[in-house]
Amino acid sequence: MRLMEKLDQGWRLFGTCLSFACFGLGGVLLSLTLFPLLRLTSPDRDTARRRVQRAMHYAFRLFVLEMRLLGVMDCEVEGVERLRAGGRLVVANHPSLIDVVLLIALLPEADCIVKQALWRNPFLRWPVAWADYISNDDSAEMVEAAAARLRAGRSLIIFPEGTRSVPGRPLAMQRGAARIALAAGAEVLPVSILCNPPLLTKGVPWYRIPPVPGHWRLVVGQPLRAQDYAPAGIPEPLAARRLTRHFAEYFGQAVAAPLPLAAAAGPALAPDCTMS
Repeated sequence: MRLMEKLDQGWRLFGTCLSFACFGLGGVLLSLTLFPLLRLTSPDRDTARRRVQRAMHYAFRLFVLEMRLLGVMDCEVEGVERLRAGGRLVVANHPSLIDVVLLIALLPEADCIVKQALWRNPFLRWPVAWADYISNDDSAEMVEAAAARLRAGRSLIIFPEGTRSVPGRPLAMQRGAARIALAAGAEVLPVSILCNPPLLTKGVPWYRIPPVPGHWRLVVGQPLRAQDYAPAGIPEPLAARRLTRHFAEYFGQAVAAPLPLAAAAGPALAPDCTMS
């Protein structure tokens, strides 16, 4: 049994390496071929934006499928039907490197708040711009740009933590997500992301493979109204603090009760994430 466990762990290390190699090479290839073609096939910027976002959606679905078929990870989604409504701010905790990949793989069209570093990457800056993503510079311009997307009926993904959390440490939330929700008067859709055993976490090398495959569980909660945290006469900074505190409590409770390890070692699901 010990030999078989070592062979299994070695295979998953190979699978992880292969997956990220394909992700990197595929990203460069798509940035040089498909994404420019999609942008050039329509003079209308909004049409081109939707096409690029859908291409990213299918590319990320393929990446998730690859990781699952290689036995690197598995996932399940609860409440996916609530993601279908547009004009909502999708907020999620951020335990792993592939959280945004999993969310975009579930949303055919979604705007994102992305790291400023992507705008400096020679291969990714143009696809990011064509998809009309927003830089996370936490400025007033960023808040207004994100709020405008929501007011236009588009979905927007943001991680209130701003970066990946560290297992075992309290979640540290920034106010950007709350400021955007309040500025747009939008509904907020919380998505709890759980992974057990922890995999691709902050400060841990990607090649440190746990004894069993990572099992992700995404739980889409009930939508809430940002304006409920901003009654008449309450200053915006105070309302943003209240809503941010709610995010910290909501996601803190979710990660305090992670999946049992046995679930991570359970039988393989269908080729796509199980949705219930």
